[in-house]
Amino acid sequence: MNAPAAPAPNAIHELVGAHARKLSARLQAHRLQLFPPSAKKTLRKFSSTETAKLVGINDGYLRRLSLEGKGPAVDTGPGGRRSYTIQDIQALRAYLDANSKGERKYLPWRSASEHLQVITVVNFKGGSGKTTTAAHLAQYLALRGYRVLAIDLDPQASLSALHGYQPEFDVGENETLYGAIRYDDQRRDLKDIIRKTYFANLDIVPANLELMEFEHETPKALMGVGQPRDMFFTRMDAALASVADNYDVVVVDCPPQLGFLTMSAMCSATAVLVTVHPQMLDVMSMCQFLIMTSDLLRVVANAGGNMGYDWMRYLITRYEPGDGPQNQMVSFMRSMFGDHVLNFPMVKSTAISDAGITKQSLYEVTKDQFNRATYERALEALDNVNGEIEQLIRSAWGRA
Repeated sequence: MNAPAAPAPNAIHELVGAHARKLSARLQAHRLQLFPPSAKKTLRKFSSTETAKLVGINDGYLRRLSLEGKGPAVDTGPGGRRSYTIQDIQALRAYLDANSKGERKYLPWRSASEHLQVITVVNFKGGSGKTTTAAHLAQYLALRGYRVLAIDLDPQASLSALHGYQPEFDVGENETLYGAIRYDDQRRDLKDIIRKTYFANLDIVPANLELMEFEHETPKALMGVGQPRDMFFTRMDAALASVADNYDVVVVDCPPQLGFLTMSAMCSATAVLVTVHPQMLDVMSMCQFLIMTSDLLRVVANAGGNMGYDWMRYLITRYEPGDGPQNQMVSFMRSMFGDHVLNFPMVKSTAISDAGITKQSLYEVTKDQFNRATYERALEALDNVNGEIEQLIRSAWGRA
């Protein structure tokens, strides 16, 4: 019998495999150049002005506290400029609360009577700014003092990479959310999968291609499921319940498809944020997404799934104020969905895309790396969007 012929040099699987290996090696080299093996990603320090804004106090009052030796001891640079780490900012919040009268004001942690907020960021179409939105929202809330868990449900793992976890190098077998929701005896506790990030108050459940196993295994499990408690849409909810006491908000970056992972996230959610680029093709794609979501989640609801939400909003992303057709599309969406469209859009900005080249968010970089006006416009847009979402969270808790 003749030996099987070797694959032709131009066989597609060989070509794709070669490209994948080459790209992976180059990305690893780039990562090692940015962050040597002995180093870990760290977060920059914040000026006193930035710190005062984050905490919600006057800069003059913060200066007086520092001069009187109250609160955390911080680094002082040339000219007496004070800089604060995110740990310093959190310690400052704790100090202010401990020395203030009345209810907690500076540490915004939820009370036992306030339920965990689980925000799923979804869209059927890639390129809508979904991961960028999830990353900046999670980081904004952490900077504001909330205890945040980010969950990367996208097998492409962009959210994980942004926070220092390269999927093919740093995330091993059973180290994604799949490990906590799988159907066999290899299932793990979610607390053992969660990892710390260089942001105080922000933990992450990283992703890699292993998540696709849930899409493959769930149809098999459905064939043999007998009790509703074993249904796929209860598994993520149960996993989150096991760590709920440690967090105020969970931000879930869903994959750009309506599979079992996305449906599981939506069944665990208390809020849904749909990102949409204001172009006709993107809006048409979103229409299909909404139709499919409604049909599939109706089936889940009939099977006992929890479909209750605190809020649902559409976020306009990559918005260009000077673009006439985009403005028409935004007006169209507001006329259709009213208050379900966030008041503030996220503008398209080179500052955000340029920061992403070095695997950083806009909250990590400093303004001296960019054109000042470009940076400040993008930061203002981010703060407006995330501040509006923060108010929705607080309203769901019954806070002013």
